[in-house]
Amino acid sequence: MTEGVFTWPADEPRLLGSRCLTCGNHIFPVQSGCPKCMGVDMETVELADRGTLWTWTVQGFPPKSPPYLGDADPKTFQPFGVGYVELPGEVKVESRLTVADPDQLQIGMEVQLVIVPLTTDDDGNEVVTFAFAPTGGSHE
Repeated sequence: MTEGVFTWPADEPRLLGSRCLTCGNHIFPVQSGCPKCMGVDMETVELADRGTLWTWTVQGFPPKSPPYLGDADPKTFQPFGVGYVELPGEVKVESRLTVADPDQLQIGMEVQLVIVPLTTDDDGNEVVTFAFAPTGGSHE
């Protein structure tokens, strides 16, 4: 896990982003300046933990490693969903999805932030990442 990306451990994890105090723009991940107005008066904020799946695809082959930390062996790699999640009134976040079955993914479906295992490091520690899981609801 990269420090400063999400709150963890936490009963209700949240992504950490920035909000520009000049124009109100939200950014993920945390940044020191605003790409919208070029302002530098930023605050770190916890972003919404629910949003709407804006678009998606399935990652059907291992991403280039490094920087990818998961299973990169083509023989054992498990496809995973990837999408943009619109956090209401804040920002669109590119994220891993907990579902890779195209029949279970739909643009406009409600999703919620979860923390999932990614890999184990060289010292045997579990490495986690964030993902969004379908809630069964819709924002359409």
